[in-house]
Amino acid sequence: MAEKELHHRPEKIPSWKSDFPIEEEQATHVGRREFAKFLGLLSGTLALGNGVIVIKALAFPAKPLEGEHFVCNADEVAVGKMFQFEIEGSKIIPYILIHLEENEWRAFEQKCTHLTCAVRYREDLGKIECPCHHGFFSADTGEVLQGPPPRPLPRLEVVVRDGKVYVREEQQEQTV
Repeated sequence: MAEKELHHRPEKIPSWKSDFPIEEEQATHVGRREFAKFLGLLSGTLALGNGVIVIKALAFPAKPLEGEHFVCNADEVAVGKMFQFEIEGSKIIPYILIHLEENEWRAFEQKCTHLTCAVRYREDLGKIECPCHHGFFSADTGEVLQGPPPRPLPRLEVVVRDGKVYVREEQQEQTV
């Protein structure tokens, strides 16, 4: 008799089910209309975000680098090596300083022009590499040599004075 009583007891409903009275079928089923609403809201949000980025870029353009900025002492970077540094302005921008040969220095922005991955100088290749998509830039000019980057790396002019390395905005050549 005890066995029959156990089988006929009504199942006890957990207390949380009374707080959330949604059937499992309703919770897992997503209709076309709900899915279309979700896609519409997601697309609108992404478009709005892109619009904000464009407006910000147009309303607050990047300011050119003003004056000379101290980077390091010349003896801190051996020939064939790279030195990473940042310049603070309206925003912090990372750069790389490359000591190519004796008295030959180059400085470039450290963000790839493809998807802004950090680039690095490969001494064994004599090139600047973007490891994300295997893009390569000339260590001498910053021009694209291979891969998906659409533009050359932004370059700074390097000035060595009294054993100290400084960088400044590259002077544009004026044609008359």
